[in-house]
Amino acid sequence: MTIAVSALLVACAAPTQPPAESVAVPAAPPPPRVSPVEAEPVAPATQPALVFTQLTQGPVAAILAYADRVRPLGNNELAAELGRLGDPGDAPMAQMQTALVLAQTRVPADLARALGLMQRVIANPSSDAQPLQPLARALAARYTEQRRVEDDRDRQAQQLRDSQRRIEQLNDRIEALRAIERSFARPNTPAPAAPAVVPPASSPKPTP
Repeated sequence: MTIAVSALLVACAAPTQPPAESVAVPAAPPPPRVSPVEAEPVAPATQPALVFTQLTQGPVAAILAYADRVRPLGNNELAAELGRLGDPGDAPMAQMQTALVLAQTRVPADLARALGLMQRVIANPSSDAQPLQPLARALAARYTEQRRVEDDRDRQAQQLRDSQRRIEQLNDRIEALRAIERSFARPNTPAPAAPAVVPPASSPKPTP
């Protein structure tokens, strides 16, 4: 009996251990998604660079940087850039970009279109156009002067062509007059001389 009681006391005095709980191991986070890096298009003035300059330095600085990039382009590259820009619509930034490219093609119709786009930016009351308007006015004045100079050059070239044509006509007339003068200055051909008439020989008189 004593032994049983002692065993019971020992069992009660022993610390009870709670059942082991399962520890949840947090799952590893998924690897970050890696987007493929797109190569920047090979273009004289890429749109991402223009947007970055516009956001960091302002729209005027972006247009000046764009003008610096398109200045050395040839005719084929300018045509490709116009195709990339497309229709500028009513966006002041796109209108000025298109005008800068058109002004370098050395085509009178393109220069007139560039001047029209600058005038649209000047007349646009939107908040996007207002920071660009001082630069647009300066470029519009430059394009107006450039158009006047090119018109004067074309007019002078036409006058030179007309003068050369008149000189050629005068030379032809002078040459014709000289030909007539030479025909009058030729000596007259003498008429053939008449054959000389030889008198018949007289017969000798008879001696008496």
